[in-house]
Amino acid sequence: MPITSEHEPARLLIKDSELGRFLGDLDCQVLATVMEVRELTDGEVLVREGDEDYTLFIVTAGSLKVSSKVNGRNRIVNTMKAGDCAGIRCFVERTPRQVTLQAKGPTVVYAVRPDDFELLIETHPRQVYNFMRGLFRMLNINLERMHEKIRRLAITPR
Repeated sequence: MPITSEHEPARLLIKDSELGRFLGDLDCQVLATVMEVRELTDGEVLVREGDEDYTLFIVTAGSLKVSSKVNGRNRIVNTMKAGDCAGIRCFVERTPRQVTLQAKGPTVVYAVRPDDFELLIETHPRQVYNFMRGLFRMLNINLERMHEKIRRLAITPR
């Protein structure tokens, strides 16, 4: 299990993340109240493929290797860097992890669990709305990137 630091998440690091582009200062400040800081050592696994951990992660320092089983073998499919978000689908849909996330060097992530986030619905409904809207935008951006890759593959001569 990753180490949880005693210090609170910095609002500015949330604002500097991919998700933070869609959030205001107050949104980031409120979000920080339900997040925790996790510090990982090189090679430490944050979550494994198949885990029923629905936490959303924002990488604030270092990087994460993203791997998945392909034809029975673990393959690195991506590397996430500071500012990237991991686990949007798990967070929203509460589905098992589709990939393994492992620290590549010392890495710090901010983590928010759905149950903790939902505590904000009563007290900060506007910030909850803005956050979910930001997640939806990020999913659309990722979908557009995938469509562009498919288009490029379709026109590449064989």
